Amino acid sequence: MRLGLALPTFGPDARPEGVLRVCRTAEEAGYDSLWTGDRVLAPLVPGAPYPSGDGEMPRAYENHMDPLVALTFAASHTTRVQLGTSTLNGLWQPPIMLARSLTTLDLLSQGRLVVGLGLGWMPDEYTAVSVPWKGRGARLEETLDILEKYWTNDVFSHEGPLFTIPETVVGLKPRQRPGPLVLLAAFTPGGLRRIGRRFGGWLPVAMPLPHLMGMWDIILKEAVEAGRDPSALRMALRVNPRLTDTRTGPEQVPRAGTLAQYVDYARAAAEAGVHELFVDFGQTPATLAERVDLAGRFLEGVRRG
Repeated sequence: MRLGLALPTFGPDARPEGVLRVCRTAEEAGYDSLWTGDRVLAPLVPGAPYPSGDGEMPRAYENHMDPLVALTFAASHTTRVQLGTSTLNGLWQPPIMLARSLTTLDLLSQGRLVVGLGLGWMPDEYTAVSVPWKGRGARLEETLDILEKYWTNDVFSHEGPLFTIPETVVGLKPRQRPGPLVLLAAFTPGGLRRIGRRFGGWLPVAMPLPHLMGMWDIILKEAVEAGRDPSALRMALRVNPRLTDTRTGPEQVPRAGTLAQYVDYARAAAEAGVHELFVDFGQTPATLAERVDLAGRFLEGVRRG
């Protein structure tokens, strides 16, 4: 199983020196990938509760970097690790602009980009970027149509319910052909079916492994029904540790636990068939130096197992 680490693109460490330290030490330590998230607002009174924990949005989100710019910076200071978005809210900009940005980043990183898309959880952000909250699924489908055309055709046009693109030459092509791996963060039955039918894989968040693998089975069955090869799909599992000083009961993992318990969870995930697991220590009350140390101990613990 591949192991990844979230870059500090949220909170007080979202600074050039923070990103630089984490991306360099992660690559040197042996991590396989680096990941960024996506926010445009931190409302005083969000229009919807945060979809985990106690429903309160983490204070770290009040300071947020642009995920693609941050990954471009990380690309210039690394040579080996893959660079992923978890998640990029891909509906907040016109698909043709998104295609250009992703293609540029894949080229500049020498083919190391992994595109993790999500639909977000907060209607306020859609209001801020003048994109309708309703109809997100249809908008996602058409966005994916345009990305695929942009990446695979030298000349293309598009006429859809939401977007019109006149016939154009596209000389810019990604390093990865036919294009970067595109994953989707989704948990509803319809979202899981969409992954199996159209996407390269799944971006779940940590949950009890029997539940996780049961949802993965739904995706694989949908892929078979769509005539796709299920073995080609990939899962990249996000873990947001809430570290405790003493061991928690098994029923609380992976919501909370010691570092050793999260190491055990990662080992079990590998045995269950998870392809990649990446950890985000950014929401732990620790300094950047302490988080770097945690990342090193986590990697050593999982690899040792």
